[in-house]
Amino acid sequence: MSTIFYAFGILLFVAVVLCVEGIYLWWSNAHGPAAKRIEARLRALSAGGHVSAEQLSILKKRMLAGSPRLQKWLMSVPRVGALDRWLEQSGSTWSVAQLLGYCAMVALCTVALIPLLPIPVPLVLAGAALAALLPVLHVMRQRAKRIKRMEAQLADAVDMISRALRAGHSFSGALGMVGQEMKAPIGPEFRTTFEEINYGVALDEAMTNLAIRVPVGDLRYFVIAVLIQRESGGNLAEILDTIGTMVRERLKLFDKIRVLSAEGKMSAWVLGLLPFGTAGLILVVNPGFMKVLWEDPIGLRMIGGALVSMTFGVLWMRKIIRIRV
Repeated sequence: MSTIFYAFGILLFVAVVLCVEGIYLWWSNAHGPAAKRIEARLRALSAGGHVSAEQLSILKKRMLAGSPRLQKWLMSVPRVGALDRWLEQSGSTWSVAQLLGYCAMVALCTVALIPLLPIPVPLVLAGAALAALLPVLHVMRQRAKRIKRMEAQLADAVDMISRALRAGHSFSGALGMVGQEMKAPIGPEFRTTFEEINYGVALDEAMTNLAIRVPVGDLRYFVIAVLIQRESGGNLAEILDTIGTMVRERLKLFDKIRVLSAEGKMSAWVLGLLPFGTAGLILVVNPGFMKVLWEDPIGLRMIGGALVSMTFGVLWMRKIIRIRV
């Protein structure tokens, strides 16, 4: 009896080990680094511009949604490709369906607080509509941060291409060197362009796709310079040196402006969030003190006027402190 018990224990241990190893292999194949690289490659190709309709539909079946019905519905939504490209530019692994699902989930969680909050239902619904935008704002913030990192890396990438051209490398080989040597996020974008050229895509189309995937103004100057040089000739290395110098000077000026406008940005955040924070604190400490705002018609008018005034004030301050360089 003891022998059977020990044998059963050993077999159970082996079965648990094999089960854990199988789960690990499944997770590694589905969510590991190699799977993420493949998914990023598919997203990059679909978010680029010049592919045929058949290829675009095949790629987007993997990307927009896992459900065929939801996939078909999303494909019928106008400008869904632009939304997918926007997600690609943010570097997010979310699909379009996941983004919409997160927005709906946040809105439903906010609506579920109706029985717990002493606030009228219309105000809670309005708050749910605003809360549904939180995932979108998160993606927007990721996109802005990624674009800033690309702008900071672009000057070094252009200098590397210029040095590679002077050393005798071809332009496509210089793009491959940037893709290997530069870190994310700009390195993988140049590597995608290099691989598109190797797969037979024309250089003009590959560079245009790069400008579409990376919404950086200085990079578009780089693409335009390359395309013009291919048509009219000239020393591309000297042109790239000029572009690199221009990018660095622009970043220096932008840093100075950002320091000078930091106080205005902080004031905008404080003035915009202080009324909501104060109202929430009063609602927790003394709920009856806030009821007059939605029980009295004059209070509703005051809330509407305050929101309109705050919106105009925030937009005006944003216009003052946002200086394009």
